[in-house]
Amino acid sequence: MDSSFSNRSQDRALPPETGSGKGWGVARIVRVAVWSVFYFLFYLVQQVSELVAPLVLILGIGWSALPHIVGIVSSAAGGDPQTRDMIARVAHSIPDHVEFGSHLLTPSSLVFDGLLLMAAAALCATLSTIAARTM
Repeated sequence: MDSSFSNRSQDRALPPETGSGKGWGVARIVRVAVWSVFYFLFYLVQQVSELVAPLVLILGIGWSALPHIVGIVSSAAGGDPQTRDMIARVAHSIPDHVEFGSHLLTPSSLVFDGLLLMAAAALCATLSTIAARTM
């Protein structure tokens, strides 16, 4: 059965035949090794970003919404002064920022970091696909 796919010289998917039978040169091995390292790094960053980004994003949104929720509960508390006093103490105990060493965390910075991690995951997915095709 003769078909265009059975002819090795016309099939672009197959590597060309070499006389010595050694299709893997040192340069090709080094290139594949380098791209494998890049693929590993891109995929690792992608996996970590996909794991951490939703957590950071939800934490930031929840932290920014908490004072509004407490305000709604406070207005719904009615005329009981003890309940209002307790809700006011809870509302004042919610921090507007948290400082870890030299890092300052705010609700808006957590939302921005979550979106930035999602963008990093998308970029690394693209780069790992390019690296896989280049290998």
